[in-house]
Amino acid sequence: MDFTLIDHPLVQHKLTMMRDNNTGSKEFRELVSETSMLMCYEAMRDLPTKKVEVHTPLGVASSKVISGRKIVFVPILRAGLGMVDGVMNLIPAAKIGHIGTFRDPETTDTVEYYCKLPRDTDKRIAIVADLMLATGGTACEALRLVKQTGCTEIKFMCIIATPQGIELVNKEHPDVQIYCAAVDNEMNDEMFIVPGLGDAGDRMFGTR
Repeated sequence: MDFTLIDHPLVQHKLTMMRDNNTGSKEFRELVSETSMLMCYEAMRDLPTKKVEVHTPLGVASSKVISGRKIVFVPILRAGLGMVDGVMNLIPAAKIGHIGTFRDPETTDTVEYYCKLPRDTDKRIAIVADLMLATGGTACEALRLVKQTGCTEIKFMCIIATPQGIELVNKEHPDVQIYCAAVDNEMNDEMFIVPGLGDAGDRMFGTR
C-alpha cells in the first residue's frame, strides 16, 4: 500500500484526544482543525520553491518562496468541513471546493449530491480531504470528480484510514498520494472504522 503515515508526536497526541469518547464537540472541532493544519504542513513538504532576493533591515538575503501551482482544498461533506480552518490558517490564499457524497445504507454505494469546484481547479494542486477513509468508495468518487476538471496534481488527506480504503484508492487512483495519521484495521457492519473515533460528523457538529 502506498501512503504516508504522519506519526509526529503532536499529531498522535491530538488524535488520541479525538478518539476519546469524553471529548465534547467544541474540543473535537478544535482538535480536528489543529491536526489538519499539522498534517497539511507535512503534505505540502514537496511544494516547489524558487530563489529570490529580499532586503532585510541590514542587507540583502538570498531566500526562497513557493513557486508553481497554487492550492485548492476540497473537503468532502460533511466531516471534511472541520478540516478547512486548519488548512486555511496555513495556506490562506487557497481556494475551496466542496463535494457532497453519502453512502447508501442498503447498497453501501457512494451517491453524489453536490459538487462545486473553482473554475481553475485544473491549474492548481488539489488537496481532497475527509476525516475517515473507510471503504474508500467516497474518496474514489471525490477524486474522480476533481480529475474531471483536468486537475493532475492531487493529494488525499485523512485522519484515520483502513487498509481496505487505502488499497482501493491506490488501485483506482495510483497517482494520488494518501496522507493519514493512523490506520485502523477493522470496520463494523455499518462500515464505521473500529476503534476509529465514532461518527466524525455527529461528534463535530453535536448531532449525535
